[in-house]
Amino acid sequence: MAQQRILTHNEVKHHPKLILTQKGVAEIKSKLGNIPLFDTSLEEAKAEVDAEIRLGIEVPVPKDLSGGYTHERHKRNFLMMQKAGVLFQILEDDTYAIYVRDMLMAYAKLYPTLPIHPQERSYARGKLFWQALNDSNWLVYTSQAYDCIYDWLSKEDRDLLEKDLFRPFADYISIGNPQFFNRVHNHSTWGNVAVGMIALVMDDAELLDRALYGIKDDKLTAGMRDNDGGLIKKEGQKVGFYGNLDEPFSPDGYYTEGPYYQRYAMYPFLIFAQALENVKPELKIFEYKDGVLLKAVNALLNLTDADGDFFPINDAQKGMSYFSRELVTCVDIAYYYGGQNPELLDIAQKQNRVSLDDTGLSVAVAIKEEKAKPFVKKSIELRDGQMGDEGAIGILRSDDLELVFKYAAQGLSHGHYDKLSFSLYNAGQEVLQDYGLARYVNIEQKGGGNYLKENTTWAKQTIAHNTLVQNETSHFKGDYETGSQHHSEKYLFNVDDENLQVVSAIEENAYPGTKIQRTMALIKDENFENPFVLDIVKVNSATSNNYDLPFYYLGQLLQTNFKYETPKTLTQLGDSNGYQHLYKEGLGISDGNNTSFNWMLNNTFYTLTSVTSKGDELVLARIGANDPVFNLRREPAFIIRKKDKKDAIFISILETHGSYSPVSEFALNAYGQIKNIAVIHDDEDYTAIEITSKDDKKWWFVMANNNNNNSSNDGQHQLYINDTTVKWEGPFVFKPIN
Repeated sequence: MAQQRILTHNEVKHHPKLILTQKGVAEIKSKLGNIPLFDTSLEEAKAEVDAEIRLGIEVPVPKDLSGGYTHERHKRNFLMMQKAGVLFQILEDDTYAIYVRDMLMAYAKLYPTLPIHPQERSYARGKLFWQALNDSNWLVYTSQAYDCIYDWLSKEDRDLLEKDLFRPFADYISIGNPQFFNRVHNHSTWGNVAVGMIALVMDDAELLDRALYGIKDDKLTAGMRDNDGGLIKKEGQKVGFYGNLDEPFSPDGYYTEGPYYQRYAMYPFLIFAQALENVKPELKIFEYKDGVLLKAVNALLNLTDADGDFFPINDAQKGMSYFSRELVTCVDIAYYYGGQNPELLDIAQKQNRVSLDDTGLSVAVAIKEEKAKPFVKKSIELRDGQMGDEGAIGILRSDDLELVFKYAAQGLSHGHYDKLSFSLYNAGQEVLQDYGLARYVNIEQKGGGNYLKENTTWAKQTIAHNTLVQNETSHFKGDYETGSQHHSEKYLFNVDDENLQVVSAIEENAYPGTKIQRTMALIKDENFENPFVLDIVKVNSATSNNYDLPFYYLGQLLQTNFKYETPKTLTQLGDSNGYQHLYKEGLGISDGNNTSFNWMLNNTFYTLTSVTSKGDELVLARIGANDPVFNLRREPAFIIRKKDKKDAIFISILETHGSYSPVSEFALNAYGQIKNIAVIHDDEDYTAIEITSKDDKKWWFVMANNNNNNSSNDGQHQLYINDTTVKWEGPFVFKPIN
């Protein structure tokens, strides 16, 4: 095998050109040793790759699911090749080029011998990995490594690699798997970008066209369905990289699958955009769809809690955050190509590392020059849908509280059946949780690291979320095709007054014949220690139903104001739609007064006060029934159940208050301040709530249910309540009552 080839005077270097550029490499070299964050990132990469080189090259015959040895080895290989290629360019050390070349040659020898991966779980099996998605991961990263050593390799070596490895690889994940490649999904994005990246390295116009626009023969995917039963490609649907840019992203940069998968997809989206900007600047990819890729980075950062963890909307593993390698790349690219927003430098400082390319250098230089400004997350609404007209995610923020309200579209195959659900965070700590996904990613002991059956039987079901359930049946009966046809409708999102922030949305398709409107307010008042949440759920139906409203609280139950019985033997709450996974740990019956539920989490106290009617059931539940191998977390829930009602209204206030010190053993302000909540008016047009504190101060919150107009002409309201005429402008009012 040839060693390093010395270029003659007649030969011109054309690489690297994808992510690293020749100009960028020269600038990096000129600044080495003087840019602390870049220098540190470089040293970390060098130490990691040097350790791998000492271990030697291993390219095993694939056999495992994710989390297994061969899976993790091939994943490690592509990550190390990409870093080694960068190190070769920056440090000019042939050791790294030799490592990449020898690794690629080993793959070129192995790949032609490989059958389809032996594990049969995926709808699109790869060859190196159990699914074509991971094969695409490999090619996205490996293309960058190949680009870095392209000019160093002999023509003979390049010809061999392209004939035996890269071209067959690109053909297999595209033409060989059209059901994977020709669809709109994060999987397809990786596939499109993998083919596009290697196309740019090899100057292959045919592959690049395939990557950008998909496979032209629609017959290849006609009638094909994915694992969730959805059509792979709808008639006339745009596919390829542009199709995946158009459909899943809203004009605000929200990605319909949710932030967990947006984070995952953003790496190929942005790394390919960077490569296209370098190689095909005439495409002006960062300007496409009004700069949606750069907007998407801002959207992602706003979809995180105080600790930087992404809100677990739809399928999502908790704990994924903007500290991931994907977000390091995203932040650097967004800074470099998006007008050098100094607030992004604040995130980069927290990440404490940068990409080893032109974009990372620009970030590191700016941080050294102290250009960073705080990234301040405010209340924000992120619209869903290609045109921004398919609902939204509304986030209300006040002090340390963050309320996340979901009134969006289905979210493709990773979507959950949880219209009008919400979760609440306090200083980065989940208080009322969304369960997230049922999967232990890359942990082989749990289903090969893949989705567990409980993701379908529990995590996606409506009862697993903090939202209304009718007749123990999930929204859209848990049918993907039906759910994909509908989205909730925004009623209002108003955060003009930081002390009174209100979001409201309507769902009329989850249960045919039933209209659900949920209004949530985050209210800051000097009479309360912290802002509190007001939650109003109105249900109107053509038929009588049973309604359940769960609250998945985290922490230790301290006290209730209602009596409940605890059974000696635990039984499941229901037979299907997720209810089979809930144990009934206690049951109380409302006497018609307010229900109070008090608990403690991380030395902070919380009180949920709810309006309940006489005979309402108050269920203490816990996740974990029908789960013999303990795939589910054993976490608690409090469920308010109303039976045999056509119309119903659920009113609750959640207070955050007090503290407990295990050292001093003092509990301060351990009880909530709400004395009573009353519905003082409720009809089709208006709902009025009276709130009374323990010191007998009163407030009214009044909501116009059918007029969300703010204008002085159409937004004037007048309502006669308790011998008092209330006048206000706009869809709602919150006022003290003397």
